[in-house]
Formats: sequence, C-alpha cells, structure tokens
Amino acid sequence: MLSARQQDTYRFIRDYIARHGCAPLLDEIARGLGIRSRGVVHRYVQALAEEGVIALLPGRHRGIRLTDEAQAQPSLPLLGKIAAGRPIEAIQGEEQVNLAEFFMGPNRFLLRVQGESMVEAGILDGDMVVVERCQQAADGDIVVALIDGEEATLKRLQNNRDGSVTLHPANSALTPLRYPAGRVGIQGRLVGQLRSYC
Repeated sequence: MLSARQQDTYRFIRDYIARHGCAPLLDEIARGLGIRSRGVVHRYVQALAEEGVIALLPGRHRGIRLTDEAQAQPSLPLLGKIAAGRPIEAIQGEEQVNLAEFFMGPNRFLLRVQGESMVEAGILDGDMVVVERCQQAADGDIVVALIDGEEATLKRLQNNRDGSVTLHPANSALTPLRYPAGRVGIQGRLVGQLRSYC
C-alpha cells in the first residue's frame, strides 16, 4: 500500500513521462510536488520501486521507468462523435482514450456529490467529481469551498469587489451564499466528473 504522498509521487512521474517521453529528475519531482528536500523525494521513489510500480535503472540519466503493470493504463475505444442536438452522420473511429490521463494528475482527488445544488451545471446527486487541489480559483470556476474551516460545499465561485466571496449554486431554487473572504478557503477546483448508469 502506498501512502498518499507516495501516490502523488507516482502520479507525477507517470504524468511527466506521458507528457515529455522521459522520466523526471529528482529535482523536477521535488519542484512538481512542492517538496524542498531531495532526500524525501528519493525515499518516495525508493518506496515506489519496492512496491514494483516503477523500476530504477542504475547509472542511467533519468533512470526511472514505469513497470509493465504500471504502464497498463485503463482505456476505452473512442468510436466517433454522437449528436446531442440534430442527428449527424455516424463515423466510426479507432482511437483509444487513456482514462488515467483524462482524469488523473498530480494533486487530484475524487468526491461523491450529495445533494442537488449543482444540477443545472449537470452535476447530480451521487456523481463523483474530480477535483484538483488549489488554494485560489478564478471567478466562474466550480470549487470545493471550506466555510469556517468546517463545512465543505461544491459551488461556482465569485470574488466580489468588496473583498467578500459569493458561492453560487447551479439550482434556481436555491440562493447564493455570500461570506467575508476570510471565512472561505478554496480546497480545489472541478476538473472532471464521473457518472455510472448501471
């Protein structure tokens, strides 16, 4: 079992290899994860190697590679486009979509939605949302907001000129919530959504 920080390290390495075609250096991993100590990163990398999700290649520059098991990313075939308005010609494609690349990344986590405050944004009770950790977000972003350090909610963010923050539901039956900025902490922003129909 990997610790949360080891999982973050693994995700960073995997995503870096997918983007750049080569493994990151320890310094790059440290910067990517916001860790100052190369020694700490080295311990995380060693733990990943011991778990068998990466292999270390001694004496090689950028000597980290994903194991065969780790490279077997979940994917589904992308067979084409489908109209959600007027019908269009069905054209079959052969592309594969890597689900890990689509939803996963450094500092991402899942939350299960409870309630109906975001239904008009297409986020329903029981859906799972993919959230990227951050402490700041732009107006209009859907964020996980922590109010008074105790209660978390998923809402659309508005930073007001007077320094207050308004959290907007996407449900016309509900009213926006307005707070002094000091009462609201941003925990992350919405980057994806999952829903199963069976």
